Amino acid sequence: MDWKNSHIDALLERALIEDQAAGDVTTNLTIDPGLLATASIVARQEMVVCGLGAVPRFLEIFARIDRRPEAQTRFEVVSHPEIFDGVKAREGQVLAVIRHNARTLLSCERVILNLMQHLSGIATLTRQFVDAIQGTHAHILDTRKTVPGLRALEKYAVLCGGGTNHRLDLASGILIKNNHISLGGGLPAVLTQALEQRKKGQRVQVEVRSVQELEEALEYGAEAILLDNMTPKEVKRSVERIKQIERWIPTEASGGIVLENIRAYAETGVDFISVGALTHSAKAADISMRISAETA
Repeated sequence: MDWKNSHIDALLERALIEDQAAGDVTTNLTIDPGLLATASIVARQEMVVCGLGAVPRFLEIFARIDRRPEAQTRFEVVSHPEIFDGVKAREGQVLAVIRHNARTLLSCERVILNLMQHLSGIATLTRQFVDAIQGTHAHILDTRKTVPGLRALEKYAVLCGGGTNHRLDLASGILIKNNHISLGGGLPAVLTQALEQRKKGQRVQVEVRSVQELEEALEYGAEAILLDNMTPKEVKRSVERIKQIERWIPTEASGGIVLENIRAYAETGVDFISVGALTHSAKAADISMRISAETA
């Protein structure tokens, strides 16, 4: 992840501005501007770590927003060589140590924790899904069911958890769904048009919800199939049917897939399983920040 990317930079800046970090009334009234402190970011549960790169960026951006001398204090962020995004941390493990001005640490504490908790929660949940299908042919995919503005970071967290990214946005791939079919005059019409007018290298994927829709998609040249809201038994039969086609057609299952049933879907022989819950339902990881004054 390029944490200095202009989109990410703007996102982190908006988070600090939203929290009025530079106008932290309580901290400004109670903490000596020259006080230096050490902050330890601690995992309070077993988790997959994600978001460490945001810590120094938040501090750099804060210095850009708050021009007071204390905000310009040199800082240091140190983590153990074995701790980085994508690593599984144990409960009580220190993820990073920050040495900086105490006012800055207090003012940036919540935005740092909010982002790390959210991203680590996604990475942790993704790892659980990945572990649940170990030994099968399938790969875990994310979806576009992300918090507006946070998609790039949330999809990065999925990667840290061992998952695979689906299309990043609507311009990244062709996926014909039921609404396209109903509004575009039926599957034969929309699929034929997409195949004829797509750009070079673009694969046309079609969402199907029944055997009839599957047969129609195969007949008119679908190049990838999304099996939506089918039972594992229906997915297995569909995959077996698709494998009878002489050309390779990637298969994906989606809809109603949870940790309790994902193994059954993975054992159908499907290539990919997309799980919206990775990003829209992940519980925030429990992470805290312990701050103490540095002694002279």
